[in-house]
Amino acid sequence: MSNITIYHNPACGTSRNTLAAIRASGIEPEVVEYLKNPPNRECLVALIAATGGSARNLLREKEKLCSELGLDNPELPEEALIDAMLQHPILINRPIVVTGKGVKLCRPFELVLPLL
Repeated sequence: MSNITIYHNPACGTSRNTLAAIRASGIEPEVVEYLKNPPNRECLVALIAATGGSARNLLREKEKLCSELGLDNPELPEEALIDAMLQHPILINRPIVVTGKGVKLCRPFELVLPLL
């Protein structure tokens, strides 16, 4: 069993580079393709808390759907952002890496290195 989990989108170059860096360190992580197997509310809230940030920090603001849904409004409460990410997992930014050393959104991919 791996001690590293990556919430991964194989279509994303940064996510692929992060996964490659983890594997290059000799670790085979648990890979969660979150578009196929999205996190439930409890898991997403825990990931947000573990990063030490807010839901907005994990919101993929570059995604067209974000502005279409009005999620770029800074007045929206955390719950509205979490609800949107649960309903549309493409709005969850990636890759999110979970290790014993911490949880981090690894954009750019080099941010994973201190977690290895």
